[in-house]
Amino acid sequence: MIFMTGLVIFDLDGTLLNTIEDLGTACNHALEMCGFPQRDMKEYNTLVGRGIYNLFRDVLPPSSRSEEMIMKMKGYFIPFYDLHKCDKTRPYDGIYEMLDSLASAGIKMAVASNKYQDGTEKLVRKYFGKYHFEKILGQRDGLPIKPDPMIVQEAMEAAGVTDKDEVVYCGDSDVDMQTGLNAGVTTIGVLWGFRTREELLRYVPWAIADSPAQLSALILGR
Repeated sequence: MIFMTGLVIFDLDGTLLNTIEDLGTACNHALEMCGFPQRDMKEYNTLVGRGIYNLFRDVLPPSSRSEEMIMKMKGYFIPFYDLHKCDKTRPYDGIYEMLDSLASAGIKMAVASNKYQDGTEKLVRKYFGKYHFEKILGQRDGLPIKPDPMIVQEAMEAAGVTDKDEVVYCGDSDVDMQTGLNAGVTTIGVLWGFRTREELLRYVPWAIADSPAQLSALILGR
């Protein structure tokens, strides 16, 4: 059976934008300011994606993972990242062309990220300001984060889409695949981000895209 796509929800980090170096640099700055060893930049490929509080908890030594220290990390991370979040961050090759093709086809779009809300909004507006997103959603204190399906439900409500068969969720990590699965929508994994094909396949996505051009073709041909 072929379903028409009415709404595409994108993860941000590792899907639309390559943010890993700026995220890692900001987190290493916070670690240094708190008196802890910095992490190798390659480690951040698997550390990011579950929200900043989980990121801080994971990078800290096990004996120092107190809520007080996590908030201290946040106090150093947020202002540094806000100043340096665009130093190395760039859209992946082909992302603009992919978004152009979807917008031209009249498909509604939204962003659902575990990055904190202010950072999510600022990055989307800077790099994708010419596009209309029905909703730009990030991590907000007091609300559940992905893989909880609430963020998908919020995007659907904002877009006026009620049929889950019309929704596609795209992301690069296990968290993204779980989010789409929990929400009962079609999931497509992308391979140009931070994680591996094997990680995505564990959650049996509808498809896996090797490039933004292939992602566009999958969505439009669905």
